[in-house]
Amino acid sequence: MTHRTNRRSALRLGATGAAAAGLWALGALPDPTRAAPAPLSSPLPTREEGSFISAARGGRNTRWIIARPPGQTGPLRTVIALHGLDSDAAGVMSLGVEDALAKLAGTGKPSIAVVSVDGGNGYWRPRASGEDSGAMVLNELIPMLAGKGLDTSRVALVGWSMGGYGAMRLGSRLGAARTFAICAISPALYLTYWGAPHDAFDGLDDFRKNAGVNAAELTSIPLRVDCGTGYGFYVATREFVNRLPRQPAGGFYPGGHDAEFWRQHLPDELAWLAS
Repeated sequence: MTHRTNRRSALRLGATGAAAAGLWALGALPDPTRAAPAPLSSPLPTREEGSFISAARGGRNTRWIIARPPGQTGPLRTVIALHGLDSDAAGVMSLGVEDALAKLAGTGKPSIAVVSVDGGNGYWRPRASGEDSGAMVLNELIPMLAGKGLDTSRVALVGWSMGGYGAMRLGSRLGAARTFAICAISPALYLTYWGAPHDAFDGLDDFRKNAGVNAAELTSIPLRVDCGTGYGFYVATREFVNRLPRQPAGGFYPGGHDAEFWRQHLPDELAWLAS
């Protein structure tokens, strides 16, 4: 679940980030008034997976995986988990999601389900190719999950690297009425167009519109930001956190931009999302 980047990478703040807010080519969002599914008589599977053909991704076959704690018969709050560059739905689960959920169930915290999905390398937003993995999540995945024994009236988003950036953008797009929490882990934020990977943006204009995350959109949603201090995104993430109107949960810890760091902190992050 590695992320290609340049060590000059950091966060673009200020007017560029503010201008990026709300610039989405998405369709109608799911109906927040839709009732949660009724409890079942037998336990739901701890792991369920399938796929669908995503129109938002240009007709690509898109795999999804649902992880639940053992013994669940009723609808669970849903956490959408967004992978990083060159990863996929299975890569998210390989971080130890299922084991962490099973252990969390024994702590007395409310149970949650975690859903991962293939999103490609499009940074979870509209691209010049016409592909839009963000629209796939909002307009295809979430409505489908309502039929899988999950409560999708309000969701949380968690993501790593490219997915951390995507979680903040999609969460701000949904707003507090539809989002109960956001957890951005090692978010991929860039200071300059030339310091970003060549495929992160579709040109300088795309960078100016979409490199930033509008902090104002996140103030009404519980936010956690975690990042390792041993990687180039640390400086960017520290600057972002320092400029937030309200300090988020989480913090900065020794470690890099790798699966070892992400596995180490996943149990605490899921516990925070469940609280």
